[in-house]
Amino acid sequence: MNLDNKTTENVNFMIEKIKEKLKVLNIGAIKSTHFDEDLYDDIKEIYEHVMKRDSFSPNEMQAIAEELGSLRKQ
Repeated sequence: MNLDNKTTENVNFMIEKIKEKLKVLNIGAIKSTHFDEDLYDDIKEIYEHVMKRDSFSPNEMQAIAEELGSLRKQ
């Protein structure tokens, strides 16, 4: 998958991979449909950060979830 293309499909892919990596328990809380392509670069930055790490502290997971929450469609 070429994540250099700013598409809805890539946003969906990145959000799903973030959820998998963080083992989000409340799956319904984060849906790829909550995000616009306009914020693609911000989502990609979070995705790259999450993918390069092996583990996260509870505080880091909360911070990532809050950051994603701030990017959600209004």
